[in-house]
Order: sequence, then C-alpha cells, then structure tokens
Amino acid sequence: MSLPCQRTESDSAITRSETWLRDGNVVLQAANTQFRVHWSVLSLNSSVFRDIEGLPQPFGEPTVDGCPVVKVEDDPADVDYLLKALLHSVRTLTSSLVDQKLLQLQVAGAFVRLGRKYEFKDLFDSAMARFAFEFPTTLEEYDTMPAGMTTIQSYAGVTFDVITLFSENHIFSTLPFAYFCVLQTFDSGEVFDGIERADGTLASLSQVDLRRCLVGRGKLLFKQFQPGYTLGWALKWVFSDCARPSRCRVSREDVVTTYLDDVLGALVLPVNIDHSGFCAACTRHIEECMAAGRKKMWEELPGIFDLPPWNELKNEM
Repeated sequence: MSLPCQRTESDSAITRSETWLRDGNVVLQAANTQFRVHWSVLSLNSSVFRDIEGLPQPFGEPTVDGCPVVKVEDDPADVDYLLKALLHSVRTLTSSLVDQKLLQLQVAGAFVRLGRKYEFKDLFDSAMARFAFEFPTTLEEYDTMPAGMTTIQSYAGVTFDVITLFSENHIFSTLPFAYFCVLQTFDSGEVFDGIERADGTLASLSQVDLRRCLVGRGKLLFKQFQPGYTLGWALKWVFSDCARPSRCRVSREDVVTTYLDDVLGALVLPVNIDHSGFCAACTRHIEECMAAGRKKMWEELPGIFDLPPWNELKNEM
C-alpha cells in the first residue's frame, strides 16, 4: 500500500465510485476507481489505517477536492464491498452485508482479503465465522453440520473458489475439509478440469491444490480400510463372538465393495452402514470401531493433504 500520492496524467481515466461522501476527508484509490470516505471510519476499524492517518502528508502533494489520496493495490470491487459494510455499520449500527443470512463468496472473500491485510478485525472475524461453519475443523462440528452451504451462497464450483481464496491468502484451516468436499462431490476428471460456473467461466484448482487433492484421495482410499481406521474392521475382523459368521462375512464384503473407490468411507457414520446383515454382537463391535476410527481419521485429515496438524492450523489466524 502506498501513502497519499500524486495524481499523474495517466490518472485521466479515473472514475468516482458510488461511495463518494461529500464531507469525506480522504480518497482511497484502487486501480482507477476512487472512493471518498472519512478517516475516522477507517481508523476506528483498522489499526493499519489508524497508523497511516497519523503520518504527515508530504508538502505540496496534490489532493482531490481538498482530500489526500491513498492508493491501495487491491481490487476495486473488494474495496467497494468493505467500505459499504463499514459505512452501513456507522449509519445504522449494524451492517447489512455482514448480517445477511447468505453472503456471496466474493463479498466474504473481500472481508477476508482486506480484513486481514488492513486489520479490519470485525469484518475478518465475521467472514471467517461463516467459513468455519461451512468447513469445520472438528469432527463434532462435521457430524452436526446441515447439508449444503447455509451461510455462503452456493453455485457450481464454489468449493473450488473457496480453496483458491484461502490458498492465496495462506489461511489453511478450512482446506482439509474443503479438499475432502471436492473429493466426495466430484470425480477425478472434474477435479482435474475444474467446474464451469453459471457465467461460463471456469472454477479450477492451482497445481498445488490439485496435487494435494489427488494425493489425498489415494491416501484416504487406502487408509480408510486399515486397522484402527473407519472401515478397517471390514477387511480384518478380529472378534470371535459373531452369531452368524457366514452372513456377517458377506455383509462385511459388501461394505468393502461399496466404499472401495469412495472417499466417503473415510468419515462415514455408523448409522449409514446397513446393519441388517450383521448380528447384534457384530453391530456393537462395528459401531465401536467406527467411532474410534473416525476420530483417528479426522485427526489425520490435514496430514493426508500434506498440511500441518489441526492445532497449528487453528492458531494460524
């Protein structure tokens, strides 16, 4: 970010945004778009802008309508979303953007990008709370989350775009479950090629994210059937109190066949396993094994995708 700076002849194409307060005392410029706002609003919400406000303006610097110009290297759309949220909060003591039940990803993304960069803590925290809800970091949160996105507006390719947002901003806490979501929703070809959005553009993964997804898929498919993990019991039965050995063995083979090429087996709930083919003793052992196995799988989920453990990811922000 630059300090108040001089307008040049190349600035002739500059346009004023809708956010242009007649009594504002500072002009933010992102690319060729300018926004006139109040220092007090910026400095009240951002320690970075609070520090900038306190810096003396170089003598002779040109101004716009008597206001100093602060150029920022950000997308004008991001700046627009952020300022509208801040100004609405000042006028109404609440923020319509922040409080919307469903928020567009580009708005939440702006709060993440600029909130972190300029320390707009409230906006950053509000956005991160939405992502934490959609992409849990604990098994308990995963088991109780509703189906489908409920705080971020969904569209074709939205999970790809969430992964890109957080990878680019080096915030990795959402990524283990986001990668898992991609793998459980799309086949390998779609993961490779990306997903077309409604406007015809392509939501795709970077090479780093693509590699993590595909390597992780192989690890999940292998590990979910290993002893001590979610479906390890289906391949290696170690209990001797089965009342119907032949029938229960066939039922275990059916489970293996069902999840052999499906990463959903890594975290499948016991209730989703067809218990009708198992005797009471086997059913009890299966539920106990799956409870312990799912916990172990969840704890190892970040490492499966070549990321640090959960405790480090949760402390990164």
